[in-house]
Amino acid sequence: MARIELQDLSHSYVQMLGGGVNGTPKECVGEEGFAIRGLNLAWESGSANALLGPSGCGKTTLLNIISGLLRPTGGRVLFDGRDVTGLSPRERHIAQVFQFQVVYDTMSVFDNLAFPLLNSGVSRKEARRRVEEIAEILELRDFLSALSGRLNPAEKQKVSLGRGIVREDTAAILLDEPLTVIDPKAKYVLRRKLKEVQRKLKITMTYVTHDQHEALTFADFVTVMKDGRVIQTGTPEQLHSDPASPFIGYFIGTPGMNFIDCTLTEKGLDFGDFSMVISDAIRSRLGGQGGRFRLGIRPECVEASKGAKEGWVPLAVNVLENVGIYKILTLTSDGILIKSRVPEDMVVSEGDRVWVNFPEDKLKIFKDDKKIY
Repeated sequence: MARIELQDLSHSYVQMLGGGVNGTPKECVGEEGFAIRGLNLAWESGSANALLGPSGCGKTTLLNIISGLLRPTGGRVLFDGRDVTGLSPRERHIAQVFQFQVVYDTMSVFDNLAFPLLNSGVSRKEARRRVEEIAEILELRDFLSALSGRLNPAEKQKVSLGRGIVREDTAAILLDEPLTVIDPKAKYVLRRKLKEVQRKLKITMTYVTHDQHEALTFADFVTVMKDGRVIQTGTPEQLHSDPASPFIGYFIGTPGMNFIDCTLTEKGLDFGDFSMVISDAIRSRLGGQGGRFRLGIRPECVEASKGAKEGWVPLAVNVLENVGIYKILTLTSDGILIKSRVPEDMVVSEGDRVWVNFPEDKLKIFKDDKKIY
């Protein structure tokens, strides 16, 4: 397995259509047309990673550059320190699993799995040993003699994955939204199997998705992208508890982080309809920066009470969502709208007034889209 490193990577489809960087017309150079911009990233050998972001942020473009299907207009791709930017997909030994299952329907599962090995000159005896080993891991032994066209989508996707990991020289597995067309129950089982295979074989594996739940439950490290740039990389816990920007705070978590605009005053933070006293630690961090700030707090950290409490803020319950194990309250007051996750047994109805508190140790404060506290 390989350590994958991306250095100053950029890709412009405008420049690509114009014939590449050399000789590109001046009007084609610039921000327009760039799917990826100045991206630096590294995935360690044997790690489970995820690329997470909204549609159109550059995830698939990045995956195609790593696999060699696209050559970037700028920057380098390194495998274990070796520059592979100019190498073909075959020379990189990358396996890619796509959204739609790619199998040979008229071939048996065994022949599908054996095909990459036999095509590269592996003996039939060795190919059979390896196929049976991978079939055991993927729970496909009972299907080896079956025609692949008769399998369901989840089983076909396991065959696609098997073709990637059956070769022992595979440098990495890239999965491009592999569970999109799988039904919810099979999706859960297959995602668990992917993680099990990654850990057992210690494969460098990168999972691309716009679904935060898939990314956070599969990967040890998640990279969040937006507009062709990396916004933050970290463990699922880091992204949730310490977002580097409001985008991360809102994109990660269900519901996403609450944000309220505020200003710093002598008494604390002023939100317009109410104010909040803050500690000297927060005041010293914000002091001298001036202007407006954005306070962020997770819904599960917003304390709510049916009874009035000194220093707590009264808000009206606009919407109540009962999801069984807890309730989500949408609370409003003169243009302010936040969500609070409360226990399922809290007796509350839409239209009620509740009092809320923002514990200081749960607060994040942002300015100009960057966390400053």
